[in-house]
Formats: sequence, structure tokens, C-alpha cells
Amino acid sequence: MNRYIAVQKIVELGSFTKAAEALGYTQSAMSQMIASLEEELSIKILNRSRVGVKLTVEGKELYPFIQKTISQYQALQEKANEIKGLESGTIRIGTISSISCHWLPRLINDFQTIYPNVQFLLHQGDYKTIPEWVRAGYLDFGFINPDAVTGLKTHFLKEGELKAVLPVDHVLAKQKFVTLNELSEEPFLLLEGGTLSEPLEAFHKNGLEPNVRICLHDDYSILSMIETGLGVSILPELVLRRIGYEVAILPINPPVTRKIGLVIKDKKTLPISSKIFIDHLIQEVNNLP
Repeated sequence: MNRYIAVQKIVELGSFTKAAEALGYTQSAMSQMIASLEEELSIKILNRSRVGVKLTVEGKELYPFIQKTISQYQALQEKANEIKGLESGTIRIGTISSISCHWLPRLINDFQTIYPNVQFLLHQGDYKTIPEWVRAGYLDFGFINPDAVTGLKTHFLKEGELKAVLPVDHVLAKQKFVTLNELSEEPFLLLEGGTLSEPLEAFHKNGLEPNVRICLHDDYSILSMIETGLGVSILPELVLRRIGYEVAILPINPPVTRKIGLVIKDKKTLPISSKIFIDHLIQEVNNLP
């Protein structure tokens, strides 16, 4: 392959000497490579003259094939580098707790069945910190509500419902559903999401202001506090799957939802392992809770 690359560089620069310098060879070594190739093909490829080096008539016919061979070889090298990246890559993900608990275990397990040596580095954050980490390059991508992000590329995945969570002995817990108006009159425990809070958005859209008593970043701490009777809250249905807390979970009327998506700085510059994991995620998203 080095001989083909040598021919290409000589034609490009019109000089054995300049091509040898560009490729890091001696002029003698360059001449030997070309002589070896011409002997193997039994065709003279290059003509030297006082005005420079040019392709022979036969060389002009062969040159497109030489260029194609070099291009295919480079593509082969790129693919080999991709495969090596999948053998030892690290996927850096920003995530929220509900995704960490109910999406990522299955996705990572399936992915590592195919690519067992790929490692995962998870950073748990919120709608403010995750985009900042992606923008700074600390993360490859992150899970967020796309409405909370500006200035970065986002990809919508799916929408999930939010539910009201109350102490089991609360008077509203006996109803089939609760309204935002009813929840706004109770001590409210707010899940702090950074730049966007879906419950607060829902309250404000309906002209209501909740009686926020405590703000926390952790869903499960809120559940523990509701269990002890400190107040009520609105949490993603995804968080409320397989919980061990004694709380009442009710639908909200009208329903309140949240969007789940990805924030990515530039998919073109992502490591190959992250690109393939995102493709795997998008393929499986309809099977995820």
C-alpha cells in the first residue's frame, strides 16, 4: 500500500524529492518503491523529465484504480479503528434517577451482551447540570426534557405521565383521581429539576401556586417524606414503578406529562461506542416503560 501512496504523492507534487520529504522517505527508497511496483505490474507508471514527473499513458489508465485502492484502504483503517473503539470504549452519560433505575439497566445489559468490553460512566444530575456537562465535553450525551435545553441538539424519545403521590391516610388518597387545584392547597414537596419543573409548569399554566414546603433533588427522598406525612408531591410514573414506600399514587385530572429526550453536543464527534448505544436506545425506546 505504501507504494500506491508514494505514486499518489509523486503525482500530486510532481517531484520524487518533494514526495519523499512529505512521506518521510529518502529519495532512494522512494525510487525503489516505484521501481518495485512497475516491475510487479510490468508497466511503466511514471516518466521523469527536467520539468518534473508525470504519469505515462499506461499510468494515466491505472491511476484511478490506484486512487480507489488507497481510498478503500483508508476506509478499512477507519472501520478497524471503530471496531477497536467498541472493544475498549467508554460511554459517558448524564442521567436522572428514574432513567438510571428503569431504563439503563436493561439497555446496558443488552448492549454489553454484544460489546462486553465497553464501559459506562454515569453522572446523575438535573435539567441544568446535564446540559452543562454535555456542553463542556464531560459527557457524551444526557437524558433530559428537551424543553429545558437551549443551544444544544436534542432528540425526543417519548412522553411519560406524572402522578400525584400522597400519604396513605390522606383524605384525598381515597379518591379515584386528584386535581391540581386540590394539590395546590396541600403542603407540597417539590422535585427540583434545575431549569425546568414539570409540576410547577402545570400549576402555573392553570393559574395556581403550590404551597411548596421542601425542595429536593432526589425522588426517593421525597417518597420517604411523603410516607411519613410531610406533604404531597407530583412525580414521574417511571419513578413510581416497583417502589417500597407505603404511599398512595393517584392519577391527576387533567393529566400532567413530561417529555424524555437526549441532549447531544454534536453526534458527528461522538465516540463510535456512544453513537451505536444511542442507535440501540432509539431502536428499543418503544419497549421501555
